[in-house]
Amino acid sequence: MRILVTGATGFVGSHLIPALLEAGHDVVALVRNRDRYSGPASVTVKQGDLLEPGSFEHALSGVDAGYYLVHSMHSGPSFEERDRRAARNFARAASESDIERVIYLGGLGVNGDRLSRHLRSRREVERILDSGTYDLTTLRAAIIIGSGSMSYELIRQLTERFPIMVVSTWIQTPCQPISIDDAVEYLTRVLSVPETADDTFEIGGPDVLTYREIVMRIARATSGRQPLVVTVPIHSLRLSTYWVDMVTDIPSSVAKPLLCGVRTPVVVTDTRIRSLIPIELTPFEEAVIQTLDRSYTRASSET
Repeated sequence: MRILVTGATGFVGSHLIPALLEAGHDVVALVRNRDRYSGPASVTVKQGDLLEPGSFEHALSGVDAGYYLVHSMHSGPSFEERDRRAARNFARAASESDIERVIYLGGLGVNGDRLSRHLRSRREVERILDSGTYDLTTLRAAIIIGSGSMSYELIRQLTERFPIMVVSTWIQTPCQPISIDDAVEYLTRVLSVPETADDTFEIGGPDVLTYREIVMRIARATSGRQPLVVTVPIHSLRLSTYWVDMVTDIPSSVAKPLLCGVRTPVVVTDTRIRSLIPIELTPFEEAVIQTLDRSYTRASSET
């Protein structure tokens, strides 16, 4: 199959493309600047911007299926409007092409007032994409464990740099992380499972953990030392953002929406995907160790 990947240079896209190539697909990567693309040489690179109609439609020519992996949190407080426009532009152009399937990676969380701005935006994008004439497959995930995942990096850096963490009640919120390898396997294999077309599924790893447990397990894997976590009975976004700005290199435009989301339980409640695509899920601590090993290997190769 000829497959289009939007968001090709992002965290998930950069892991997905090699897997699609290994599965025998012909991959087209849509990027905003082709000169900055450093992926596999066998990929067909197309330049275009989903926010600019007329600039990207050529990338859909001859494509059988597409992955929508675009989000705009790096753009600042207006990310919802940018995500909305990009999704509308893509849905229109894809509906006017011969594309048959679109696969979208969204976020876990039960619909309602408790969803954060980030998760509400992810759900809005899902609805917009679902208005197209193609079959949409949506996979909803919580934190994806891997180097480059902003959610994972945010927690890892806080864990490594704070011997004492003063946090609010979000630390007890349940979450079901998934390794990047498992997420990519689900994303890749839905293409060959007809039952996944035109439907929404939830994906997660084998462990449901509170954020406190996530912090402690990351600390154990990275340094062997666990921070002292002191919980205060409030949820202060200003306090949390202050600590993140002070000790991490995560942009505040990304950190703030992510921190808002930790109040929402993100746990798989629909397990149908497990019977359609049975895979051996990676335990949380194993996923963290794999991420650390890969980061070390990459750093060693660059020196």
